[in-house]
Amino acid sequence: MPNYKESVIYQIYPRSFADSDGDGVGDLRGIISKLDYLADLGVDVLWLSPIFESPNADNGYDISDYEAIMPQFGTMADFDELLAGAHERGLNLILDLVVNHSSDEHRWFVESRKSKDNPYRDYYIWRKEINNWQSFFSGPAWKLDEQTGEYYLHLFAEKQPDLNWENPRLRQEIYQMMRFWLDKGVDGFRMDVIPFLSKDPDFPDYPEGRFGDLTIHANGPRIHEFLQEMHREVLTHYTTHDGNRIAGPPDRRTALITIGEGFGVSASQANLYVGENRHELGMIYHFDHAVPREEHRLIHPAPEFTLPQLKAIFSNWNAALETPEAEGDNQTGTGWQNVYFGNHDNPRVLSRFGDPDHFHYQSATALATVLLTLRGTPGIYQGDEIGMTNCPFTSIDEFDDIQVRNAWQVLVVPNPDLANTFLTTANRIARDHARTPMQWSNAPGAGFTTGKPWLKINPNASYVNVADQQAGNQSVLAYYKRLIHLRKQTPALHHGTYRDLLPNHPDLWVFSRAWNGAVYVTVANLSAEVIAFPEAISGTTVLGNYGDSASGPLQAWEARVIKTEHEFS
Repeated sequence: MPNYKESVIYQIYPRSFADSDGDGVGDLRGIISKLDYLADLGVDVLWLSPIFESPNADNGYDISDYEAIMPQFGTMADFDELLAGAHERGLNLILDLVVNHSSDEHRWFVESRKSKDNPYRDYYIWRKEINNWQSFFSGPAWKLDEQTGEYYLHLFAEKQPDLNWENPRLRQEIYQMMRFWLDKGVDGFRMDVIPFLSKDPDFPDYPEGRFGDLTIHANGPRIHEFLQEMHREVLTHYTTHDGNRIAGPPDRRTALITIGEGFGVSASQANLYVGENRHELGMIYHFDHAVPREEHRLIHPAPEFTLPQLKAIFSNWNAALETPEAEGDNQTGTGWQNVYFGNHDNPRVLSRFGDPDHFHYQSATALATVLLTLRGTPGIYQGDEIGMTNCPFTSIDEFDDIQVRNAWQVLVVPNPDLANTFLTTANRIARDHARTPMQWSNAPGAGFTTGKPWLKINPNASYVNVADQQAGNQSVLAYYKRLIHLRKQTPALHHGTYRDLLPNHPDLWVFSRAWNGAVYVTVANLSAEVIAFPEAISGTTVLGNYGDSASGPLQAWEARVIKTEHEFS
C-alpha cells in the first residue's frame, strides 16, 4: 500500500504563511522557521502552492519560469534548505504543477506571439476564428493579439495563455522540468486543473443550454494518453525520499505523491485517473462539495449544501472509487482520493460549515473529526488547525483575488445598485478568505510579518492564533494533534471501508470504518442542538471533543470516535 494513503497532507500558501524579512509577503525562509511546528502537528506531506517566478496576475498560478524561485519568496538555495529540512523531519514535500497554462511573460509565449512561423508558436493555442468559450475569470476565453491578428486561448486570466498539449515538443519540455524538481528530491506534485490539458481539437461552441459550463473543458479526448505518457516517461522513474531515492527494485520503492485537481471529473470517471491499473495519478480530489463560484454566483449565490447532500457526495465518491471498471479497455482497479473541506480556492471551512461565533472550538473540532476519519488521504489547509475563519472585507479594494475583482468590473461597475449584494456574497464565498495571513500570535501583524501584510489580517487574530492555543490543552490545535496521532495509529482509518450509517439524518454524520476485524465509528453532531446518541452504536470512545469519557446525548457540535465490536454492512 503506497504510504501516501496513510499520510496527512498540509497545504501551505507561501504568500500567507510566514514572512521572514518584513516585506509583508510570506517566503521560503518563513516556512523553514515553522518546520518544527509542522512536524509537531503530526502531518506527513507539505504541499506548497506555487513558488515559481511569476508576475502574480493569479498569485503565482501564472508561471513565467518553471525552474526559478519567485524573488519575493527567496532563492533556490532557500528552497534546497527547506527541502532538506523537511526531509530531516520525516516530512515529504510536493510542489504545484501548473501546466495547463503559463504566464504570458514566459519566454515560450513571448516567442510564440512574435510571428505565426515562430518555433514556439504551437506551444500555445492560436486561432483565426474563435468559439464562444468563457474564461473562469469573466469574459471570453480568447484574446486577440494584434501583432499576428490571431486569438490565443486563456481559460483563466488573459495573462494565463493555455499551453498546447497536442505539441509533443511542449510535452517533452514539461517532462524535463518535472525531472528538474524530482532530481532535486521533491516527493511529487499536486497537479493544477489536470483534466483540462486535452482540448477538443474542433473547438465547438458550448452545447445548447450549457453556455459557460466550464466543466465541459475537462476530460478531453487525449487526457489519459497524456497522463499515461507522463507517468511512463517521468513519474515511474522516481520515488519519494527514503535515503536512496531511485536504487532498488520497483516493488520496494515508495511511490511518488501525485494529486490531480479534478475539476469537471465525476465520481464515475475518477478511476480512469487513479485506478491502480491505469498508471496515471495516485490521488484525485473533486469539486462536488466546493463552493459554486461562477461569476453570476456573486450576485445570485448558490444555497449551501444540506448535511444529507454533503454526506451523499462523500458516499458516492467512496462507492465509485471502491468499484473498479472490470470490462473492456477501461479496466481501472480501485482508486484513491484526497479528501478536504478547505483549500486556497474555498472560503474557510469553519465559517462555511461550522459556527465560529457560538461554538468555535466545538464546531472546528467536530469538522476536524469527520475529515480526519474519512476514507482517503486528508488535506488540512493552513490555519484550519487553529480554527481560522472568513475575514470581514469592507470594500472591493480589500479583495485581492482576480476572480472577484474581474467579476466586480463586469457585474457592479455597470450596475452600482448590486454593490452591497456582491460584497455580502463575496464575504461568504471569496477565495481571499483562505488567503489572509496565518495567525501565529496576537502581536502586530499576527506574528506573520513585522511589515505591512500583503492582504488584510483577520481581526480575530487577537484571540485565534497559534501562540495562545499552544499554551492551552483544550484548544483546536491540541485536538488536531491528538486526532492526527489517532489516525496514524489506527490502520482501519487508512485501509478501512466507509459506510454512512445515517445518510438521511439532518444533523448527524455517522459512519463506520472497518478493516481486518477492527471497526471504528465516527459520530458527529453538526448542529447547535442536543441530540440523542444513536442507539445502534455501542463501544468505547477513543477520542471526543467533549472529552474521551463523554457519554449520553450528543451536545452541540460534539464528535466522538467509537471503537466497536459491531460490523456494519
